[in-house]
Amino acid sequence: MKTILLNPGPVTLSEGVRVAAMAADLCHREPEFLDLQSQVIAGLLAVYGCDPATWRAVTLGGSGTSAMEAMLCSLLPGGARLLVLENGVYGERLARIAAVHGIDCVSLRQPWGAAIDLDAVAAQLESGGFTHLAMVHHETTTGRLNPVEAVADLCARHGLRLLLDAVSSFGAEAIPFEHPALEACAGTANKCLHGIPGLAFVLCRAAALGGGLRRSLSLHLPDWADRQQAGSTPYTPAVNAVLALRQALRELAAQGGWQARRARYLELADAVRACLAKLGVEPWLPAADSSCVLRSYRLPEGVDYNTVHAALKRDGFIIYEGQGGLAREMFRISTMGDIGDDDLVRLQTSLASVFGG
Repeated sequence: MKTILLNPGPVTLSEGVRVAAMAADLCHREPEFLDLQSQVIAGLLAVYGCDPATWRAVTLGGSGTSAMEAMLCSLLPGGARLLVLENGVYGERLARIAAVHGIDCVSLRQPWGAAIDLDAVAAQLESGGFTHLAMVHHETTTGRLNPVEAVADLCARHGLRLLLDAVSSFGAEAIPFEHPALEACAGTANKCLHGIPGLAFVLCRAAALGGGLRRSLSLHLPDWADRQQAGSTPYTPAVNAVLALRQALRELAAQGGWQARRARYLELADAVRACLAKLGVEPWLPAADSSCVLRSYRLPEGVDYNTVHAALKRDGFIIYEGQGGLAREMFRISTMGDIGDDDLVRLQTSLASVFGG
């Protein structure tokens, strides 16, 4: 029985990506790998049609958090003042990264799952002194999709640069790369792009790479960007993850790009929501406020998450619990990955068995 991952990354792989990950043993200093690296960098820029004269895609080994950290610690100049928007675990993580690197940072905190209060953001920016704003696009703590366009408009109005955590949205949600306030976004291979874990990346404006203060040795983006631009790499990269991502990017393009992937995710997510609604399981957030990638659901009264998880796992499905204080309130289902129509039917049958009494 095939196991389907319904957690927000890593994802269930296509057979093509799985085979590609082990297709060759490559030395990272040989031209074969360096050509592969160049193809992946070009493919990442092509996902959203980013002009390589303006934007650089910088790959590095690590998780999505590595990309978040590389973005913050590499692109902020000395004397920068950062505003972080928090409405979930990953907004809080951005603030923790800033604190670790000694970056002057103020957090605008809202309850997990709450909508970003744009009036509060505007009021905070009116106080002045901020140079950059960091936010999470898709906050997988609850599945909420935050309003990146509206926040970018506020940044432009107040002269700030926007740094975006797009780890769980890159490849499936609209990202406004044309907006003048957007300076960089962090991503990872093993979520909406359907690659394997171990490879992260940052897309940033080329002009931003020259102004940041060095705060890290191995996560300093200009080092990676300069060496990759010269057809090299500063450290040993995640070679097999690069092989897998090249295939994953080819499959994304063949399937119609991020717009088609978004439509497929929505189709699956809406089908799961409708199935659960018939079983009396309520969404934790309205669909209109949620990403296409992940939806959160309230645990029915008297139903224990561990029991639900175990029953679904026996049927070949891995779901995710709520984080922190939400662990007893909700569970989460992500529809990323190589999930077919037959997998959906099997999942609906399993959900009916679990929640239908």
